[in-house]
Amino acid sequence: MTNVMRRLLGREYPVAVGGDGPYVIDAAGRRYLDAASGAGVSCLGHSATRVADAIAAQAHTMPYLYNAYFTTDAVERFAEALVAATPAGLDWVYPGSGGSESMDGALKLALQFHNENGEPGRTRFISRRQSYHGCTIGALGVSGNLIRRSLFEGFLPPHHFVSPCYAYREQGDGESEADYVRRLVNELEQAIIELGPENVAGFVAETVVGATAGCIPPVPGYFQAIQAVCQKYGVLLILDEILAGAGRCGTYLACEQDGIIPDIAVVAKGLGAGYQPLSAILVSDRIVATLAGGRGFFFHGHTYNGHATAAAAGLAVLQEITEQDLLANVRRQGELLREALTDKFNQHPHIGDVRGRGLLVGIELVADRESKQTFAPERMVWNAIQGTAMDNGLLCYPGFGTVDGTRGDHILLAPPFIITEAQVGEIVDKLASAIDRAIAGTA
Repeated sequence: MTNVMRRLLGREYPVAVGGDGPYVIDAAGRRYLDAASGAGVSCLGHSATRVADAIAAQAHTMPYLYNAYFTTDAVERFAEALVAATPAGLDWVYPGSGGSESMDGALKLALQFHNENGEPGRTRFISRRQSYHGCTIGALGVSGNLIRRSLFEGFLPPHHFVSPCYAYREQGDGESEADYVRRLVNELEQAIIELGPENVAGFVAETVVGATAGCIPPVPGYFQAIQAVCQKYGVLLILDEILAGAGRCGTYLACEQDGIIPDIAVVAKGLGAGYQPLSAILVSDRIVATLAGGRGFFFHGHTYNGHATAAAAGLAVLQEITEQDLLANVRRQGELLREALTDKFNQHPHIGDVRGRGLLVGIELVADRESKQTFAPERMVWNAIQGTAMDNGLLCYPGFGTVDGTRGDHILLAPPFIITEAQVGEIVDKLASAIDRAIAGTA
């Protein structure tokens, strides 16, 4: 019996009672290697004592103050450390308590910037198909995830979608990467022209696509070309680094590897490593200066923005990442994981693509490797893999609708930054067994 309204109604959930590094322990004593960090959150695993101690110390000192009246040393130090961890140019931090909340804030910030800048007509956003930016109405409105949008379409604001940078499926035979980038950039430029540049506020994109389509990294040169088009028409570039950021891809922001600095970036998930709900909007000087020279305040705020205890957790997480040199481990183990998966599934008839960046890795499943034909959606291969993986003592993050919102299955892997080479091998072996059992069981 339960009074908890769960995401999956009627399903029995095992009870987690403890953690040991990257492992979760349930009430029956079973251990699960968490190869998804929950949902890309628990980047330090489940027993980071230093973070827990920082939370306790802050809670005893000053747990919370309303951000409209006070600041705290915890918030100031966290913001300073976060700016130091990110590329120069994103020098302002607006802390929040969740990715969806901060994505809504980023959209409102873009709208207010244009209003303060004398262009109040810029109210439209462009984003990409097969994207996901959050479950609040604003964030969902710019998301190209058909399943998550389906019940709420009549309430969502009008929006324009362009193609994702999805080379495995959408780059043409014989089309070079440069030509593919040119085609995608032309599509964005045409969308801006059709809507009228004077009406477009921003272009929103996940730097590395997350759960909707299974960790799709951009091809080289894509974001630099996209940014050039945005700058040409005065459109803000807003990057969703909720999953891909906070070190998950091997640099603190994933976009560092693309050679760009956006106007606005949103980070969450690993920012607090799951020890506290925490997110942040990272903002360029130009935007803050425009607001400061206009009305002088940001028309946005949530009760728990700038939460002192959450900020203390975020600072401790940043310190752990720096002092343990965990970004180097993310790069090292991420490369090892992708290589091991590629070797394991090199001739597998139902693995179409292994992709990703750092410790954000996707595996796209296919009914036929040669033709890239998907499994029938009603087989729910993704769901079967989740169950068989748990039976094997492995937690992963399968998804469906990979190709177009309806067809396609994938598995997302996002293990904690602390994993070892031996645990990479454990992930690969347990996942391979789970995939084969699940596909056989749904045939």
